[in-house]
Amino acid sequence: MLAARWTSRQVRSRSGRVDRWSSRPVSGAVVDGAGSDFLSLDVRAVPRGRITEELVRRLREAVADGRLAAGTALPSTRVLAADLGVSRGVVVEVYRRLADEGLVAARTGSATRVLGGAVPQNPVPAVPPAGRELPAQPARLPLAGSGTEFNLAPGLPDVSAFPRAAWLRAERAVLRGATTADLGYGDPRGHPRLRAELAGWLARTRGLRVGAEDVVVVTGVAQSLALLAQVLRGRGQTRIGVEDPGSRGARDQLAHWGLQPEPVPVDADGVRVDALAASGAGTVLLTPAHQFPTGVVLAPHRRRELLRWARAGNLVVEDDYDAEHRYDHAPVPALHASAPEHVAHTGSTSKTLAPGARIGWLVAPHRLRADLVAAKHAADLGNPALPQLVLAELIATGELERHVRRVRTRQRLRRDALLAALHRHLPGARVQGIAAGLHLLVTLPHAEPGADVRIASRAAEAGVLVHPLSWHRVRPGPPGLVLGYAASTPDGLREAVRRIAPLVTAP
Repeated sequence: MLAARWTSRQVRSRSGRVDRWSSRPVSGAVVDGAGSDFLSLDVRAVPRGRITEELVRRLREAVADGRLAAGTALPSTRVLAADLGVSRGVVVEVYRRLADEGLVAARTGSATRVLGGAVPQNPVPAVPPAGRELPAQPARLPLAGSGTEFNLAPGLPDVSAFPRAAWLRAERAVLRGATTADLGYGDPRGHPRLRAELAGWLARTRGLRVGAEDVVVVTGVAQSLALLAQVLRGRGQTRIGVEDPGSRGARDQLAHWGLQPEPVPVDADGVRVDALAASGAGTVLLTPAHQFPTGVVLAPHRRRELLRWARAGNLVVEDDYDAEHRYDHAPVPALHASAPEHVAHTGSTSKTLAPGARIGWLVAPHRLRADLVAAKHAADLGNPALPQLVLAELIATGELERHVRRVRTRQRLRRDALLAALHRHLPGARVQGIAAGLHLLVTLPHAEPGADVRIASRAAEAGVLVHPLSWHRVRPGPPGLVLGYAASTPDGLREAVRRIAPLVTAP
């Protein structure tokens, strides 16, 4: 088959003579398509200063929809720059951003090639039960790349606050005392020292009454959900209740492992237990300490109702989301302490240390433990031992607790900066979920359905990444914007809100 090879011809431009590139069929070529026509881009129509972002977007879309298939070699930076009539530096930056996103790769002396399709921007929703139709999910916004100036996506911690010096001290202490057994294949439940330290940590900070034998060390809450889903599926369960609105990522994760998410409404008091009971699901995933994304805390009367529902032979999966980050109220005890045989408690260090640490924990009812440990062993044989021992050292020496206090103070200042900016630029905005966590919710009760998706898309074009509330809904409801503040400076948060405000108030 003949493919297109890029060849040059000279044309005149406003800046003088430049190489203009076209294509002709030759055998053995590596570049598909002809010229830059597939981009449908007229740089004269792009606003001044936005050509880089627009070219990144067009190329990203071409990878996502298959116009640029995996293995396709892109034209050289000089070729594409000349074809579009832009500087070569623009194309160099565009290719660098695409490489940062993992969409392309370049080697010295070789062409820049497409690595594969992008993460699906419209993931296929789980199939609803027969006779029921759920609304189509809103389109997924592009993930943040290096071109995003202000990333206010929720769930992003401040990784710049990672306690490098304390970690290094703990790592040295661990290496000095590590035995040969520590360096071999260990218990798939996790290293005994870390499990013992976590049991104490959870008792002090979350009120759990557990021992080391009750804790399974995992790579994060995502793995806890994967293991639980596999075990529950093996026991014949096919459905699980989820908060609505609730984490879309968690819903997608559960659906991937074969559990059909059943949306359960959330109101100002937390999950509606009457709706949960009516759903027929025997298991529910909740974020009771700081509900995502509304920020509400499960009210005492709902807590009592939920525990009665659980003790009737059901299971609550308690994602202890953002529990460490509280500012204006006392800590809320974990559900697990009240019904340990009916609650599976899970959390991680992703928000307290960094997602890259990949350390979490799962405390499940006794009846599930053997199957969970077997699934963990089959998945990865257990977490790496050395990071576990480092975390155990940080807990034992009090360094982790001191770090959490420092981060809490830092995040309070960022939350306050975001609130002040919202009050200044959006004085009529309704803000909730401010007492704890790393994000807050701006609701738009008078906006039309889907307005938040449109606003978020325009905000991304303005260099600000936010999540529309509709993205985290299953059933229709008032739109809103979910704003994370942990990964941005106070000045950055103020500028981000300044850019968003006109988009919210625009007709």
